[in-house]
Amino acid sequence: MSQTPPPRARAEIDLAALRANVRALRARAPQAALMAVVKSDAYGHGMVPCARAAQAAGATWLGTATPQEALALRAAGIQGRAMCWLWTPGDPWREGIEADLDMGVSGLWALTEVTAAAREAGRPARIQLKADTGLGRNGCQPADWPELVAAALDAEAEGTVKVTGLWSHFACADEPGHPSIAAQLDVFCEMVAYAEKEGVEPEVRHLANSPATLTLPESHFDLVRTGIAMYGISPSPELGTHEELGLRPVMTLAASLALVKQVPAGHGVSYGHHYVTSHETTLGLVPLGYADGIPRHASGRGPLLVGGERHTIAGRVAMDQFVVDLGGQKIHEGAEALLFGPGDRGEPTAEDWAAAAGTIAYEIVTRIGTRVPRVHLNEDSDE
Repeated sequence: MSQTPPPRARAEIDLAALRANVRALRARAPQAALMAVVKSDAYGHGMVPCARAAQAAGATWLGTATPQEALALRAAGIQGRAMCWLWTPGDPWREGIEADLDMGVSGLWALTEVTAAAREAGRPARIQLKADTGLGRNGCQPADWPELVAAALDAEAEGTVKVTGLWSHFACADEPGHPSIAAQLDVFCEMVAYAEKEGVEPEVRHLANSPATLTLPESHFDLVRTGIAMYGISPSPELGTHEELGLRPVMTLAASLALVKQVPAGHGVSYGHHYVTSHETTLGLVPLGYADGIPRHASGRGPLLVGGERHTIAGRVAMDQFVVDLGGQKIHEGAEALLFGPGDRGEPTAEDWAAAAGTIAYEIVTRIGTRVPRVHLNEDSDE
């Protein structure tokens, strides 16, 4: 276990829960390999410890957005297949090749850069061609697909690339029954069939993200990419709660009360006095604010557990702190305030915070800032 951090605040990361989630997700897609997506510092959970835990639970691929993230995995000594997909012109293609990364290619400009880097490196680049099947973000449009496939095959014949994968990403897999799901699946199958007819021999074809892994077995193909579900969070309320999906939240966010004081009735609390005490009461100061990732949009609504009782934020969230009205509770400085966790002790969940802030639980965990130390628990494998 990592060294215990200062008591101001901490994010406890239960790696045993993460491993259990990976095993549960593998069971949902038993015929496919599993990619553990650890981008954005593993959705705020700590990239390197989470990557190792996921591999210990059977994840055979790791996924990141940027090449810098994937290169950081290699610098930490993490081996195995690793893919990164969000490239911009001038990015470190050669370093990616030399680090044995699989690299997403969505257009001719990227293919041009990666082949040039492969010539410099004196070895072929592993690339995966991304199809835009309807999401409208990264990826090659169907109209441009024949040109990209032909150019990739020419580069493969030249010996500068090996096309290891064909892939795409869903737009609305977290909305069961959305018509775009079937439409994207059809387009993906057509684009894969075209590439294979032309001579591409991919090791993996992949489309399924967390919600598709959980609900769309027809989308699993050779590999599923699990992000938020691996961290024990439901991709959307429409798919069910984390309990219903057989997942356990990995992060618990807690802080120690920095001050407890009595104030009279009619006392304003925090900026703008959007909260005014209705009677004499006890206020507790939680030393976390929007600089730490606590959403300001949750002002007056964000839930937390203090001394076994549920409360909501009183007034506005400030940069470094917010206030909770404890009423008649007998609480002292240093008492624990639980903002979110698995819910075992009655504490809110990240989904509760998402509802309070009008956002998604992905954002709640990912935005927790670097001033909050991560404490990784249960690092030893439980298998």
